[in-house]
Amino acid sequence: MTDYGLAPGQIDTTKPHPARMYDFYLNGKDHYEVDAEAAGKVLEVYPTVRLNATINRGFIHRATRWLAREAGIRQFLDIGTGIPTEPNLHQVAQSVAPEARVVYTDNDPIVLAYAQALLNGTPEGRTAYVEADVRDPQRIMSAAELHETLDLDQPVAVSVNALFHFIPEEDKPYEIIRELMAPLAPGSYLMLTHSTHDFSEETWRKVIQVYAESGISFTTRSKSEVAGFFDGLELVDPGVSEPHLWKPDAGDHPEKIRSADINMWGGVARKP
Repeated sequence: MTDYGLAPGQIDTTKPHPARMYDFYLNGKDHYEVDAEAAGKVLEVYPTVRLNATINRGFIHRATRWLAREAGIRQFLDIGTGIPTEPNLHQVAQSVAPEARVVYTDNDPIVLAYAQALLNGTPEGRTAYVEADVRDPQRIMSAAELHETLDLDQPVAVSVNALFHFIPEEDKPYEIIRELMAPLAPGSYLMLTHSTHDFSEETWRKVIQVYAESGISFTTRSKSEVAGFFDGLELVDPGVSEPHLWKPDAGDHPEKIRSADINMWGGVARKP
């Protein structure tokens, strides 16, 4: 994720931003021409990137429902939230458990501008928004809005989906995950998806170049490298897998989806 040196609340429309490009992939309307142009270049070299985004969203929805229904999780911390796209995580969680509480975090001012859409939950539940960068986990975990909403003595599910491929090695991504999970109670969970070059290395060389030309760092990781984010945690079956193969819903046809069209790994793991 690129820090453009913006003052709080200032939106830079001269450079593309990953959250707004992702909105374009999902056929949203909350992006600028500069984002559409950069995303269009990605589409040229990776024509199934829209399917990738859709599959990622499906994983988030299934994993959130599983966490609320099967694991009994009632608290969620969604980092790198992105521009609101219904159903949002709190809507999915509260459809299972109306009392669920969700804290959203992002560092893009445009997400803050649309954050009100993230704060309309059930009367029984609660949602909050923290403007912060994942590269500053202490800022996130110490935020007053988080502590007013979540009880860290009880399990929390941390959601970092399609986020850490924007965190290069020099920003110590594995340490960030450990810092986020350290203060959480046993029985907490980590939900993560991440782009990979395992299935189509040449495609990703071109995609990474497009992002680099837009000033955005992008780092794909292998299955074993993605598995490293879950070190010390207990992976939920089927472990680190392609997102469309993680507990598909009845009526889904994951066997019809080509790995090279998605190029992602994902997983959910429990803190012992």
